Amino acid sequence: MAIITSGKTFANGEQLSASKLNQVITAATFNASDAVDGSTMTLIGGAMAVADSGITKAKIENVANMKALGNTSGSAASPQEVAILDENDMDSDSDTSLATQQSIKAYVTAMRPKFVALTGGTTALSKTTALVSTEDYTYNIADFTSSDSDYGTNGHLKIVALVIEGFTSSNENLNSVRVSLPDGTDTIICSTSADSTADFTQDHASSNIPINSGQSSIVIKHSVGDAQTSAAVSTIKGAIIHPGL
Repeated sequence: MAIITSGKTFANGEQLSASKLNQVITAATFNASDAVDGSTMTLIGGAMAVADSGITKAKIENVANMKALGNTSGSAASPQEVAILDENDMDSDSDTSLATQQSIKAYVTAMRPKFVALTGGTTALSKTTALVSTEDYTYNIADFTSSDSDYGTNGHLKIVALVIEGFTSSNENLNSVRVSLPDGTDTIICSTSADSTADFTQDHASSNIPINSGQSSIVIKHSVGDAQTSAAVSTIKGAIIHPGL
């Protein structure tokens, strides 16, 4: 059958006029059974329209591999291809791309804290103060080294905390081991105090000291008011790192 049904049917010998010719066009309608397929296209009020659920994925323009349709322009816009990145280290640091499930899992797994032993620093990792004095030992974060494979060449950038052990002993007066925190205040690792030579005391403890991003150094402070062979001892036992950093 015809796709279009004429708006005017002429009889043999009928006289033509402008209005009748116009009617052929203006009153014409699409034939529903032949003009549209009823699934992709349909007729609404005599006009062609896309049917509900008529556009399938197969009828959309091909999308490039590792792309998704979206809009990252910051305002309303036509859909565009958005990159899907498969980077375990999220190295691109893109604010307009998506990440694969696998890369997210790998990145999160790599960010689990790990303890690593340190092999060196700005000065010896273990310090002892025996005489009455106040000693500050400054360690540059960039100087710490480790043989752990996850530490790598720039492992100091992965350090989120240092494990510091302290020991103090005294017969009288106060001996202590303190560490400076990122905000400039001090925290006590251990301390001992006695009133007389008969009250010999010892203290032994360790703490995880946070290292902020961009922090350049840390200071361990020995304060000895009573001379002893091991009046104040500090040892940096190792570092807690995020391997994925």
